[in-house]
Amino acid sequence: MSQLEQLQVFQSMNSSPHARLQRSAELGDGLVAALWSNRDDRRAYQAPTHHTLSCYLAGGTGTFRRERPSSKGAPDKLCVLPAGHQSAWVIDGEIHLAHLYIGEEQFAQGAVRLLDREPRELQLRESTFLDDPQQALRFRQLCRLNWQEPGERLLTSSLAHDLLDHALLSQVGRRDGLRLSGGLAPTQRRRLREFIEEHLSEPLSLGHLAGLCALSEYHFARMFHLSFGMPPHRYLLSRRLARAQALLRQTAQPLGEIALACGFSSASHFSNRFRQAYAATPGQYRLAFAG
Repeated sequence: MSQLEQLQVFQSMNSSPHARLQRSAELGDGLVAALWSNRDDRRAYQAPTHHTLSCYLAGGTGTFRRERPSSKGAPDKLCVLPAGHQSAWVIDGEIHLAHLYIGEEQFAQGAVRLLDREPRELQLRESTFLDDPQQALRFRQLCRLNWQEPGERLLTSSLAHDLLDHALLSQVGRRDGLRLSGGLAPTQRRRLREFIEEHLSEPLSLGHLAGLCALSEYHFARMFHLSFGMPPHRYLLSRRLARAQALLRQTAQPLGEIALACGFSSASHFSNRFRQAYAATPGQYRLAFAG
């Protein structure tokens, strides 16, 4: 099943005889962008497993949530639709809008990286017709790029990460009535995160990481997943790729040196992993951000 087929909000829109998909792109890191137009429609979303950020680009003055008919949209209004939410929408007239779909693992990584919190503790606050000029500007910049051209798709991905980071810093709250069980202690989570960042160039085995917490490999893997929102090997790969992105943007180091600095066995291994994640080579990434 493709990533798009797993996005319930995307599939709800795509199934409508009134909505039209203008374009979409998988941006890597569990992020997907889509541009839509719609007219005189009714849409409902039932507990999607992903988060959705949306921005109205044109029209929308006849769009409202069914239970709040007096509150209507407008250009540059934003909506934050968290995973698990339920909403029903009425679209009277025409609307053009952009969606950014965010996977749970990418949200989890942001919670750990930006907020130093367990992803299970946090949730995006649901918001309808939010005013946030900075986010609206990012959406409009994203929409002006050509998502099919590798370099511009990489710039789109960078903007998508900025949109997510802004939402994490401004639209996240603690889950109500939360009682966590299992998982790593906050000091263990912080120690692991810092240790991984400091040793990305080194081979890090599951046993080595488990030893830092005095846990068996099996118990550690389960506790890590609960606290970081993903298995250890996927978290480690994502951090190595993020470090590689920073080095590609900020230095002129040869690819072989970057590969070794980020824990990849060779330049070809690094390039293959990078291409799998971002549908572009490290060289294309560096060129996209040159100057």
